[in-house]
Amino acid sequence: MDTNTTNNIPANPNGNEVQTNNEESRKKMSNFIQDIIDSDLKESKVTKIHTRFPPEPNGYLHIGHAKAICIDFGMALQNGGVCNLRFDDTNPSKEDVEYVDSIQEDVKWLGFDWEDRLFYASDYFDKFYNFAMKLIREGKAYVDDLSAEQIREYRGTLTQPGKDSPYRNRSVDENLDLFEKMKNGEFEDGAKVLRAKIDMASPNLNMRDPVMYRILRAPHHRTGAKWCIYPMYDYAHPLEDAIEEITHSLCSLEFEDHRPLYDWFIENIGFDIPPHQYEFARLNLTYTLMSKRKLLELVEKGYVNGWNDPRMPTLSGLRRRGYTPSSIREFCDRIGVAKTYSVVDIALLEYCIREELNVTAPRVMAVLEPLKVVIENYPEGQVEYLDVENNPEDLSAGTRSVPFSREIYIEKSDFMEDAPKKFFRLKPDGEVRLKNAYFIKCEKIIKNQDGEVIELRCSYDPASRGGNSPDGRKVKGTIQWVSIQHAVNAEVRLYDHLFKVENPDDVPEGGDYKDNLNENSVDVLKECKLEPSLKEAKVGDNFQFMRMGYFCLDSIDSKPEHLVFNRTVGLKDSWAKIAGK
Repeated sequence: MDTNTTNNIPANPNGNEVQTNNEESRKKMSNFIQDIIDSDLKESKVTKIHTRFPPEPNGYLHIGHAKAICIDFGMALQNGGVCNLRFDDTNPSKEDVEYVDSIQEDVKWLGFDWEDRLFYASDYFDKFYNFAMKLIREGKAYVDDLSAEQIREYRGTLTQPGKDSPYRNRSVDENLDLFEKMKNGEFEDGAKVLRAKIDMASPNLNMRDPVMYRILRAPHHRTGAKWCIYPMYDYAHPLEDAIEEITHSLCSLEFEDHRPLYDWFIENIGFDIPPHQYEFARLNLTYTLMSKRKLLELVEKGYVNGWNDPRMPTLSGLRRRGYTPSSIREFCDRIGVAKTYSVVDIALLEYCIREELNVTAPRVMAVLEPLKVVIENYPEGQVEYLDVENNPEDLSAGTRSVPFSREIYIEKSDFMEDAPKKFFRLKPDGEVRLKNAYFIKCEKIIKNQDGEVIELRCSYDPASRGGNSPDGRKVKGTIQWVSIQHAVNAEVRLYDHLFKVENPDDVPEGGDYKDNLNENSVDVLKECKLEPSLKEAKVGDNFQFMRMGYFCLDSIDSKPEHLVFNRTVGLKDSWAKIAGK
């Protein structure tokens, strides 16, 4: 497409097409995990790095998972290794194929490719069962009849050791028989569990005879009704890593206390080349929740309009809001990989997308709250096309032609009847510059019966075409406009933070995180007027609405006959100010 004189806007060069395996295009991460990998390679503990990203298919991925994805795939890529995508689908009561599909879409959208290495925990259910039988035969696992509540009571506390279950010393033969009957569905849900026999006095509560299997009659999205017992995550996860020959099992810091249990299962089942677990600090972001349980509640109870609501921290929500894969990867690069808990200001995430779109997003004119202006000395019926640059930050983006006519829309907020001294936009007898057009002067105000300003009558200076006057007079204010005759109608949604406080969980005793929901998290404007080039907008394109912020076409609700745009982020950059940029 010729971008020099076209009426259309050039497509966003960042779009959704991302180089998936171009290692040179990615920033090399330097962190404690890389130090470990360097040491392991140098000492020949491993010859090829093999990682995995292991989501549970019980919800949509969020920005916290993006950090894990970038670490898991990124560390493998920059060390010439590979990364698996593996679903830990061990709890069918909370899992769904919808989540499996959305996770794959999100990982690919971020720019990563697992190639032919897609696995599921359910691929190994038979092996898990046989491994459990091995532990039973060796006296390292037993069937317990205690209820879940009794198991918690017997477990003890951080300061008090646990107590042995009265069923802990069942014979090997009895345990083998009972476990087989559990598998065959001869007991009710919750009647029995299989536990590892480790140490009820261990200072690490995770080592106090953890549950390995529970009875759960729930159809599985891959295995159907074959199984009525399912492995617990802490049992299944290390075995999956070992089976897939993962060298570096990277996970978030809350699993640090689970590492001895991870190692116990690996050692006692007897894998020749054991994987090793390493923990990093998870992402905590201001004004944001990372709990999938709470995000699911927001969805199911209608506080948001689905997992892909643009106010949600999910990757599908961020994508719908206009965030790009590269901006999220840049954000993850900036926050780095650390071992200590911290909270990241959401302004940094906004800075990353704003910094990118400032360079790549075409500038367009949009009037979100229109006020009619009639230029009385402009010839009736005349239309002229004015050249407007697509992006002053990128001269190669060229220009486009925008129609100008006698009647235009401007923003209501760009006119003030009783204006203060430093108001440099339009006011009675005041003059303002129309972007790339003319100087206009307000001559008359028209109001409705309620006293509201509904129209302005103005005059223009024909000699000021392009926004400059030959007599050298200065006009400080420049505003956007849209020709009424050519305007495109649109709905525009202005999104803000979903929560009104930095820590949504910060509530008084008896309170609830939902008490902190921001009742003004979205403002829907239905009568917006856009320049005609936006009729050609496509899902995935990003734009800067001049003086208004960055916007994108909504991927769900927008139709050719009813355009809907979402605000990605405003123009104001609080992070750059904080960081002293």
